[in-house]
Amino acid sequence: MKSNPAALLGLTVLTGCFVGLLAVAPALAQDAPARTQDAPASCEVPAYLLTTESTLPKVEHAVKSGLPLDILVVGSRSSTIFTSEASAYPARLQAVLKQMLPKAVIDVSVELQIKKTAEEVAVDLVKLVEVKKPTLVIWQTGTYDAMRSIDPEDFRGAVGEGVVALKEAGADVVLMNLQYSPRTETMISASPYLDSMRVVAQQYDTPLFDRFAIMHHWNDSGDFDLFSPTRGLDLARRVHDCIGRALAKFVIEAARVDPAQQN
Repeated sequence: MKSNPAALLGLTVLTGCFVGLLAVAPALAQDAPARTQDAPASCEVPAYLLTTESTLPKVEHAVKSGLPLDILVVGSRSSTIFTSEASAYPARLQAVLKQMLPKAVIDVSVELQIKKTAEEVAVDLVKLVEVKKPTLVIWQTGTYDAMRSIDPEDFRGAVGEGVVALKEAGADVVLMNLQYSPRTETMISASPYLDSMRVVAQQYDTPLFDRFAIMHHWNDSGDFDLFSPTRGLDLARRVHDCIGRALAKFVIEAARVDPAQQN
């Protein structure tokens, strides 16, 4: 794969800035101002960002047939919170899905693929499915490729191969793109990778959870100040909670499941 050697010089700094919004270090929280008087985040997301024409037939079958719904999140460090995994978005996704589908048996597990490109992750996806046997794989990717300036065409090809492999292995797939950070948007070019994931999603009829656009909306609307580096763990927890809630709604929408029928 092609990469830009100059981009590697700033990789360490970029990693701290880009990933730090959702995986903040505990020391940062000690210096953060108290936010107990702040109003809770609304978590509102425009309807078009939680709507998809692509479906999750295996998730639909599992829910409607009373089968276990096992979800595997394949992600990077931004799928965690260092000091509280229970507050990270995969755990929040599981909690919200259980609230929405109280009769379903739901389990969400996480497979971290830290500092790996989409091509490197794609190689192991089939093995993960064989071992975990998930109904649904949520593949969070693009961040590390953008940091390393991997050729967007190579990135698109790797994501496409990964999606095909996952589906052939028997799992539904949701793609999740990069997180949005106003602090790093001038340092790296996210657009080619966002566009590549949209192309793959359309080509392989796969739901794309547009985390980038959702977080951009929250920042622009004032729900979250994603520019400030001093918000600490409280910000991370609230953003993760909102991502988990939005993702649960997205999965339900793509599975064409009516939660009201589960009560």
